[in-house]
Amino acid sequence: MSKYSRKLQKLFDTAPRQETAVLVSLIRQQQSDFEVEEHLEELSFLAETLGVKAVYRFTQRMEKPDIRTFIGKGKLEEILAYITHFEVDMVIFDDDLSPSQMKNLENELKVKVYDRSLLILDIFLQRAQTAQAKTQVELARYQYLLPRLTRMWTHLERQRGGTSTRGGAGEKEIETDKRDIRNKITLLKQKLRQIEKQGETQRKGRKGIVRVALVGYTNVGKSTLMNLITKTDILAENKLFATVDSTVRKVVLEQIPFLLSDTVGFIRKLPTHLIESFKSTLDEIREADLLVHVVDISHPNYEDHIAVVNQTLREINAGDKPILLVFNKIDLVETMPSEEEIMEMSEMDLQDADFKDFGALAEAYKKKTGIEPVFMAAGSGQNVDLFRERLTEEVKKQHLKIYPHYLSDEVISFEGKENG
Repeated sequence: MSKYSRKLQKLFDTAPRQETAVLVSLIRQQQSDFEVEEHLEELSFLAETLGVKAVYRFTQRMEKPDIRTFIGKGKLEEILAYITHFEVDMVIFDDDLSPSQMKNLENELKVKVYDRSLLILDIFLQRAQTAQAKTQVELARYQYLLPRLTRMWTHLERQRGGTSTRGGAGEKEIETDKRDIRNKITLLKQKLRQIEKQGETQRKGRKGIVRVALVGYTNVGKSTLMNLITKTDILAENKLFATVDSTVRKVVLEQIPFLLSDTVGFIRKLPTHLIESFKSTLDEIREADLLVHVVDISHPNYEDHIAVVNQTLREINAGDKPILLVFNKIDLVETMPSEEEIMEMSEMDLQDADFKDFGALAEAYKKKTGIEPVFMAAGSGQNVDLFRERLTEEVKKQHLKIYPHYLSDEVISFEGKENG
């Protein structure tokens, strides 16, 4: 063996190993296979956003979860065999687990167990940038973890001493951690109250100007649209919750100034603790004069996403706001071909195609909600001028509510010329 080879043998791979996970979902009687697969795809995307690779998916058809371990005994043994053989780091459930279920599962599986809410909380914690967002997420995570604390989650993780006893010290460590967490929750609440007071002062200073908030399901392109309108450089990634912090920018269209805010994206089963902790950030939506609801029309379940956003808006008492509905990413969908093109297509091609008829869609939404949607692609710039035109119209309506006599001189002057 050469001297060089012997040196190589002594080298160790210092790159951090990517954590792996298996995903678990219960299938209810009313759920279709497509719906289950779509939910697991979203859960996999959430895991990827956290930096975890989903290596396998387990499903079980049950009308209601097992009260002790959420899943059945046979399925639990199947998961244990898989994660033991392939040395998987964690198990992620697509539903929320009770404190006792999480404790029992970790005792059985001997790895970290995440439920959907905890996964989202960790993503928020990872992506939060401002002091307010970090404090809000940290508070929500501690409140969620406190009743679920097990040895897998103790931050101390002390090694036991040289005694021959087993387990006795573990419970004391957990109790110590619970006391530490309660103290941290108290301190974080105090810190958040101070930050919220500053935020209230800032928002009071914005009175007298129209406020517009971008809302929508996560990863629909709100940040890209924000960058387009404000000509700024806000983080916009193809990841869930790329934006956690609320960003506010001043915009002027046709000499009318307004404030445009990019807010956190909504998602199915958004954790209750997170909604409560993000009260001050969600105030940007509650106190807005106009909401721009951005929808990813290329997503196969975009109608469900619209329903989730509308439901969340109602939950935070913002369901009665004026809305400009924007169907984004039209460059990623197949538009309705002409009659001549349809005639040339085979029957199989027609069956496989998922054409979007924007005209019929606009008419349907206008009839259903009274809102005429805008179709655009923020990423490629398609129909941006039309969006600016519609946004300006809606901002003007809100501006006139604040300043009823705005443009009155021009109106009088115009009427005078007409009479003359």
